[in-house]
Amino acid sequence: MKLLPLLPLVLTLSIAHAELTAEQRQQPLEVEPPDPGLAKVVVIAGVPSNHPGQHEYFAGCALLCGLLKQNAGVAPVLVGNGWPKNESILDGAKSIVYYADGGPKLPFAEPARLEKMKALMDKGCGFVMLHQTVDIPEAQAHDVESWLGGAWTKDIGCRGHWDMEFGSFPTHPVLRGVQPFAAPMDGWLYNLHFAEQGVTPLVTGAVPDKSRSTADAKAHNGRAETIGWAYERPNGGRGFAFTGCDLHRSWLVESQRRLVVNGILWTAKVEVPEGGAKVDFRPAELAKNLDAKPGTASAAAAFPGLPAGAPGAAGAQSASVPAAAGN
Repeated sequence: MKLLPLLPLVLTLSIAHAELTAEQRQQPLEVEPPDPGLAKVVVIAGVPSNHPGQHEYFAGCALLCGLLKQNAGVAPVLVGNGWPKNESILDGAKSIVYYADGGPKLPFAEPARLEKMKALMDKGCGFVMLHQTVDIPEAQAHDVESWLGGAWTKDIGCRGHWDMEFGSFPTHPVLRGVQPFAAPMDGWLYNLHFAEQGVTPLVTGAVPDKSRSTADAKAHNGRAETIGWAYERPNGGRGFAFTGCDLHRSWLVESQRRLVVNGILWTAKVEVPEGGAKVDFRPAELAKNLDAKPGTASAAAAFPGLPAGAPGAAGAQSASVPAAAGN
């Protein structure tokens, strides 16, 4: 596995506790929905991570809140820095969405936070994890698998960047309105531990066999791998995960937006419309609420110029790269 150069690692550590930018602070944070009849969905963004245009957790979560507001019956609540300042905002949530780093940086790994999460999940709260958040330390892997239906752990899990195309889907509410799509050079995690029952693979696709970095994965060369799934817990709670979303530009893909928003609605037990969730979007929105990282200004300037269909055109040229840390 390729090691990170020292300088980027130092930069990553130095911004791990960075304050929100002035623009980000303009977003309403931890605001209780005024209508208790709506399904409260708490959307939690992790601290800054990786390079500009990657792991844009706050910007992605703010974008998801805007998309959720386009749909009836749901009230999103945005939280920054991996955990709410006021934990009571989690009470009564119909679903909790996490878009953050995992592994040793998993935001709810500390004992008090984990107990809070357990209490919510025991009450049937929905749970959504995106991208790196599915990377779970061994100590929390059993709990997360029981909430989400799957957990990525380093004993068998693999990760990396390559083109993926998704063109065949089962019938499931989360897939309503989702059309075949591609995400060139996004970052993916696969070969997770899955619950024995209750898991429905939703999004599967071919991965480069050279990305299979563990013995378990190498034993399954050529197998299509699960990138997104839905889970129904024995207590009635629901889970959804999608391990893409490394690249901020991939939110340009309408079917990716719909997949994720559908998944959130489903976990909150809000009826997913027959044609899928409404996910109207302007490409210029990609440049909003980016984390303060070296090079952010140039990355933001590039986003509005991307054609709406650029990253999502079916049949995009396939190219792969070896798995690497920090995808």
